Amino acid sequence: MGKLREECGVFGIWGTPGRDVASAAYYGLFALQHRGQESAGIVVNDDGLFTDYKDVGLVNDVFTPQVLSGLGQGNMAVGHVRYGTTGNTDRANAQPIVVNHVKGRMALAHNGNLVNSYELRQELEMQGSIFHTTSDTEVISYIITKERLTAGSIEEAVNRTMDRIKGAYSMVLMSPAKLIAARDENGFRPLCFGQCADGSYVVASESCALDVCGAKFIRDIAPGEIVIFEKGGYRTIRDHCGKKPESFCVFEYIYFARPDSVINGCSVHEARLQAGRFLAQEHPVDADVVIGVPDSGLDAALGYSMESGIPYEIGFVKNKYIGRTFIAPGQKSRENKVKIKLNPIISVIKDKRVVVVDDSIVRGTTSARMVKVLREAGAKEVHMMVSAPPFINACYYGTDIDSQDMLIACNHTLEEIAEIIDVDTLGYLSLEHVKLLTGKDTGFCTGCFSSVYPTETPQETSKSRFEMKISEAKQEKLPL
Repeated sequence: MGKLREECGVFGIWGTPGRDVASAAYYGLFALQHRGQESAGIVVNDDGLFTDYKDVGLVNDVFTPQVLSGLGQGNMAVGHVRYGTTGNTDRANAQPIVVNHVKGRMALAHNGNLVNSYELRQELEMQGSIFHTTSDTEVISYIITKERLTAGSIEEAVNRTMDRIKGAYSMVLMSPAKLIAARDENGFRPLCFGQCADGSYVVASESCALDVCGAKFIRDIAPGEIVIFEKGGYRTIRDHCGKKPESFCVFEYIYFARPDSVINGCSVHEARLQAGRFLAQEHPVDADVVIGVPDSGLDAALGYSMESGIPYEIGFVKNKYIGRTFIAPGQKSRENKVKIKLNPIISVIKDKRVVVVDDSIVRGTTSARMVKVLREAGAKEVHMMVSAPPFINACYYGTDIDSQDMLIACNHTLEEIAEIIDVDTLGYLSLEHVKLLTGKDTGFCTGCFSSVYPTETPQETSKSRFEMKISEAKQEKLPL
């Protein structure tokens, strides 16, 4: 793996009469496509009648005009784009999950990872629960359903569930009569909502999805908060608010989120500019040009240029018609895709001392290939600046960092990494400065950089027994 994989994206809409909620969900998921490219799904609620469709692939591939029209009309919808940090990549693990139970129906879309998922799943299995997927989301859906049997309302069931689940979760769920959004007590993952001119309410992982639906941003959902959208507007439950310090994933600002999104009151674009400014202060070099690695490195490169006074140029052209490198099966295929994904502009690079800014270095293989491309384009010197600190530990909250074995910074010194990827200078953003990207230390989670985690870490981090059996059966071509 050369680059980290994105999070999931969740979307929900409470529509006013006449609103095409299926199309709104479709466009919202398009805006969130960067957060997950393995699968996509939408569930439409027409006064309690749920119609759903989900499949593996990009939003535009999954939802053809025929499929989208088949979802029909409704008053509510939830949607999801997935990159799974837990669970196999297949249609069964696509979301939203739809549950039928004695108190009605529920559709659930979730972004994040639970740190106690393994223990909860074992407990539920011993009580007779039968799992059809290998994702954390199904664990959450079972607990909500179980609590709903004795709770007076679906929101009370969600509130009780939040007493039991631990870790990162921003979720949107839909009952026959209500749309509900909830965020974990630490606020690891983003979640916000807004309102359209027609009165419809929209919930999404990022504000860019509100924009595309014509919704005016109202606010972020607070850590631990439950927001219920129903006839007459919305109301909140804040029983879980303020119980834990906020621990928002700082990598959302560095890489995951779109630069046109505003999260926790801060522009993602401005945060990345600040990362570049900090890099220039920490790692000044003599150079002729600053370039960024598309797409998330561009803003930080501009910030580096602004602070250093070194001219900023577009140094790479990105082929926008090739999928993310991690989607390709097999290492050789991934390498071939990297070769055609970024092409240098030789007139910008040739005979220049180049500062190249990227968002991260994981294994170092992608960085080494990219530097080789710059050298072949005639760069006299290559100085790599990274707008994040070195990755030294796993992430348990939804980012694809699960083994120290794959992290180059765990096994090599700074000088050794520079030699491996063949750069003249290598500079990482400091841990102190990464905490200040939004202008103040708001209590970011930096566990993957610092080894200091805001929650207990999972006792069991390997794949569940169920998923291992599926993987083994596929490898041996056994019937499932």
